[in-house]
Amino acid sequence: MRDAVDDFADHLVRVRNRSAHTVRAYVTDLVSLLDHAVRMGCADLAGLDLAVLRSWLAKQRTMGTARTTMARRAAAARTFSAWAHRAGLLPADVAAPLASPRAGRELPTVLRADQAAALMDAPGVTATAAPDDPGPPDAVLLRDRLLLELLYGTGVRISEACGLDVGDVDQARRVVRVLGKGGRERAVPYGVPAQRALDAWLHTGRPALVAPGSGRALLLGARGGRLNPTTARRIVAGWAGAAGVPRVTPHGLRHSAATHLLEGGADLRAVQELLGHSSLASTQIYTHVSVERLRAAYRQAHPRA
Repeated sequence: MRDAVDDFADHLVRVRNRSAHTVRAYVTDLVSLLDHAVRMGCADLAGLDLAVLRSWLAKQRTMGTARTTMARRAAAARTFSAWAHRAGLLPADVAAPLASPRAGRELPTVLRADQAAALMDAPGVTATAAPDDPGPPDAVLLRDRLLLELLYGTGVRISEACGLDVGDVDQARRVVRVLGKGGRERAVPYGVPAQRALDAWLHTGRPALVAPGSGRALLLGARGGRLNPTTARRIVAGWAGAAGVPRVTPHGLRHSAATHLLEGGADLRAVQELLGHSSLASTQIYTHVSVERLRAAYRQAHPRA
């Protein structure tokens, strides 16, 4: 079973081109499944059947596992089962009939346009840098402003923003080259405010933080290394508090960017391309956000609502 887990992980990386995060999640799910199978008396993979799979998911439910997590674990089980059958490790694709729990889709929290503008303006030149960031205050502020402008101005994921190199930015065309999920590359435009923040960061901020280990990373931490997503999330939350806007995450800024684009008349397909969604269904949730706002305004304002 241990060899099967290792081979499956290799398949996800080399053949399916899955991200490190997805591989880690699927392998963790598979180890949990096989551990459950052994506890039910399976001596090898051949003993894995649909009853064991359903028992495993039922146990997850009794433990209070979120429906989204259960849906992912069911997907991991189906992916493994199909691969193991093709590899001759299972006599049949036992997980093919396995149903996924419906995850349910919560409408994302988004900022209003005026709240987003207030957040973008929060790292002003007279502001004070975060107390837990030992970097030069002016440089840190310029970096934070660029981070916020990139997240909201382009709608990129936090991992994508932190993974940018200086060479990924085409300043002449105001386009940034992003490497998204599954290694898919896309070009995302950015606006004049982001360009101003980028100019200030490259000319003044980055040189103050750059260190021998900086490489070509665009966004740097206080010690000169590439800015990591955990620190970036803390930066966004900190400036949201300073700006007096609702607590928002980097992904919340991505939601806000998509919603504001659609409310401004952008085509759904264009927003899908901008966000790097492989399926249009992932983008359509933002139309629901706009409709919900319209309904709320109707209920509040119309005398016969």
